[in-house]
Amino acid sequence: MDNSTSDTFSNRLDFAAAKVAVTLEALLGNAPLDGEIARPAYLISAMRHGVLNGGKRLRPFLVIETARLLGAPEGAALRVAAALECIHCYSLVHDDLPAMDDDDLRRGQPTVHIAFDEATAILAGDALLTLAFDVISAPETALPAEVRLRLVNALSRAAGVGGMVGGQALDLEAERVSPDEAGIVQLQAMKTGALLRFACAAGAIAAGGDDAIVARMTRFGEIIGLAFQLADDLLDVTSDAATLGKAAGKDAARGKGTLVSLHGAPAAKQKLAALVDEAEAVLAPFGDAADTLRQAAGFIANREK
Repeated sequence: MDNSTSDTFSNRLDFAAAKVAVTLEALLGNAPLDGEIARPAYLISAMRHGVLNGGKRLRPFLVIETARLLGAPEGAALRVAAALECIHCYSLVHDDLPAMDDDDLRRGQPTVHIAFDEATAILAGDALLTLAFDVISAPETALPAEVRLRLVNALSRAAGVGGMVGGQALDLEAERVSPDEAGIVQLQAMKTGALLRFACAAGAIAAGGDDAIVARMTRFGEIIGLAFQLADDLLDVTSDAATLGKAAGKDAARGKGTLVSLHGAPAAKQKLAALVDEAEAVLAPFGDAADTLRQAAGFIANREK
């Protein structure tokens, strides 16, 4: 990716992040919605702390760009993107807790349980998880009811026991019993890859794509999900907390197996290049219209934080 292309992609990523932030701001207001009784101010503050704290907003970006490529309504795609970010941020709030990864820093700021307290952090995560399904299922997400139902079902599968949460459970288990390479790939496909896979499938679902289109975009999401985790593992051994905005070197400290620890950094970089090529091949039928998603694959593989 040359500098001009990189600048253009960075601008698109930043612009999408800004739009998602505005949507999240509105969703995390203090005024109760119809059917709600009240929104406790302290809880809302904790939710906002866990969500409105910067970040690349990569998962929402993938929803938005896939939806744009396939012709889904922009406003509806933005709400689906914001809902997915609520799920992602809930997972970070809970992952940071002392009983899980025990982190004090997230995106360069104190984690929710440090800024507030552990009980509030648990509740903030619970509320963000629930809010995500509220947002997608609500009539304000202007998609046919059957499409909203399909999105709710797909996100439930991606976020739950057979996806992200199950992957987190396997990750905790891996601290006691090191998985083999197949186990590491499965763990990472669930813990990290499941939401990235949903992000790419969601735009196709929102656009009313047929099964073949949804399957193609799902495959693209699987590939970049593996690339994201592989890049993350590389950064854990090559970067520092100041750059990452979170603790570095924690996998090695806990003895966790990763593809980087199994095969080394040079092999991981070769695998990343191969994944980018595979992602581009999946997008080939869309021609130049998919250039932004191609750039996203390269960005994920070569990111520095």
